[in-house]
Amino acid sequence: MNTKPTRTTITEPARDIPVLMNADVVVVGGGTTGPIAAIAAARRGKKVVLIERFGSLGGILTLGLNTKPSGTLLGGIPLEIWDLARSMGGAGDDYMATTKTGGVKIASPTDPEVMKMLLTRLCVQAGVQILFETFVSNPVVEDGAVTGVVIEGKGGRQFVGAKVLIDCSADADMAAKANAPFLMGSGEKEARMQPVSMYFIMKNVDLVRLAEWARTCDDVPARAIPADEAGLAYGLWLTGFNGMLRRFQEETGVRLQRDNITLKTADGQMYVNATRVLGIDVFSPEQFTAAILECYRQIEGVVRFLNERVPGFESSRLGQVSPILGVRETRHIVGEYTLTGPDSRGETRFEDSIAVDASALDIHDPKGGDVDFQSMPPYEIPYRCLVPQRVEQILVAGRCISADHEAHARSRNMPACMSIGQAAGVAAAIAIDEGTTVRRVPVAKVQAALREWRMPLHPEDIAA
Repeated sequence: MNTKPTRTTITEPARDIPVLMNADVVVVGGGTTGPIAAIAAARRGKKVVLIERFGSLGGILTLGLNTKPSGTLLGGIPLEIWDLARSMGGAGDDYMATTKTGGVKIASPTDPEVMKMLLTRLCVQAGVQILFETFVSNPVVEDGAVTGVVIEGKGGRQFVGAKVLIDCSADADMAAKANAPFLMGSGEKEARMQPVSMYFIMKNVDLVRLAEWARTCDDVPARAIPADEAGLAYGLWLTGFNGMLRRFQEETGVRLQRDNITLKTADGQMYVNATRVLGIDVFSPEQFTAAILECYRQIEGVVRFLNERVPGFESSRLGQVSPILGVRETRHIVGEYTLTGPDSRGETRFEDSIAVDASALDIHDPKGGDVDFQSMPPYEIPYRCLVPQRVEQILVAGRCISADHEAHARSRNMPACMSIGQAAGVAAAIAIDEGTTVRRVPVAKVQAALREWRMPLHPEDIAA
């Protein structure tokens, strides 16, 4: 009989960790942001290692089935990739979506399987060393600067050295473990964070019937409906169904958690965004698992709603459920500058702008209210938002940059994240070339390099 008291900690013995390889730039996270950062640094001649915990690139864009950026892609590597997808039949034309505050130009959804292949191909062509199915457990910090990362995989625990680390983990995992300061969500003691959710696909949807019905339906106020049948494959986008959802729940007793749902097509398939789980600590394995199980429960209810209430879905069935949970908000690093709500409304011009973004304001209410999706003017993202305080030789790119809760509603969107990733890759390469830190990199040289890739940095640079 075991009479030992229940342990609350264990002691891990010290051990030597073998060095797997050394690189100029290590990018942690191969989701929406990381591949762009890796390609950008590699194209400037740097040895780049991209480390990804899954077996494919793209993250929420591909595995997560969230195929549509909530805005347009304005230039640089992001637009290059979308144009390649279009040339392969893996994306359609940009379209204008109507919202309560006007139109939002949105890049076409992409076929997630095509995008997985494209991201991998461009990384390999640029010379990026990808490490799939590899988890990064910790950064190594020496004398206040990151010198590499410890990885875990089938081969055990190993070290990858780096002159610069770019944290594209989405949750600022590396920056936080390197003791960079951060805030959770809204930054309050009881931090508010946008809820988690999970995409799924419906098969055998009659898109023509659905589009014809939606044109005259008052319950779908935000939408993009192609003028011809050919455009339905990538151009149908519908958001609303509030009244129908309310009546369905009242009449059936099925409890759902969102006031509205979004439908969009990619390669003729229907992608559904209709689940929501509030108040989840995604760093708790138990809560994370509970959120997945709750999403599964909600998906069953939404499938029934679509089959029974929405024209075009009568003979449809569930096709695929995302294997990953969609997390909108966790940590925000405290950087050299914090992007604010007024900044994200286009009220500020930054001398160190490294991207201009025209994404929609997209807030999923932390308290469970309706989604706030609005058209807004373009805004600028300064380089200082990528540079965390208190630790050197690390840049943060993606939705965990230094931004407040309000600004995050725009900067978390894919076009912004991809642009930020591109800037981080360029900045890392230039810092190495200049023999300086990423904190002190000459931003004017970073901006010049981005302009060479036709990346707008200010609203007036956006092509009409």
